[in-house]
Amino acid sequence: MESETRREIIEATNRALCEHGYASLTMKRIAAEASMTTAAIHYHFDTKEELLNAFLDELIERFEQELACNASDPRERLNAYLDAVFTPPDPASDGFSVAIMELKAQAPYHDLFRERFLDLDELMREVVADIIEDGIQAGHFEETDPDEVARLVTTVSNGAHARTVALGEQADETHQVLEHTLELHLGWKPGSEVIA
Repeated sequence: MESETRREIIEATNRALCEHGYASLTMKRIAAEASMTTAAIHYHFDTKEELLNAFLDELIERFEQELACNASDPRERLNAYLDAVFTPPDPASDGFSVAIMELKAQAPYHDLFRERFLDLDELMREVVADIIEDGIQAGHFEETDPDEVARLVTTVSNGAHARTVALGEQADETHQVLEHTLELHLGWKPGSEVIA
């Protein structure tokens, strides 16, 4: 029951953050979104920062599940990763991308937020580096530095997110540019293999 209530509070935090933005986010607004009292929220989370930290932990866990691909072929795993990262957000959660961008903007001032985004960055890099390393060993990709490619992919992904939120640009073009760049680095065109 307690974990269910915490999940409800985190989901309400997401909705309130999307609707009001970071600057106007209060425990009172989160409580209203969750249809509970602020005292009930404070029973589970002492501060708004602690609640947002739990929200970011949940986000990282969800993203990790999205990136999980059971395919053994590293080419298929890389395609799945790129699809997960560059798939446009659900229009129903349109404010979510903006909310995440606002929290990223707070990272220089909040160590907890910075740590969560560093965790997310590390997760993304590890996933890509493992895929590239496996692809090199299997002979699908040309010899290259997996960590360097992982840094490139993560940086481009973050840049695409920022351009989508700040400039209203669709991520499709950036996705295509990244695929072309990966083709140059890896000697493989994403999506070109036939997977049985």
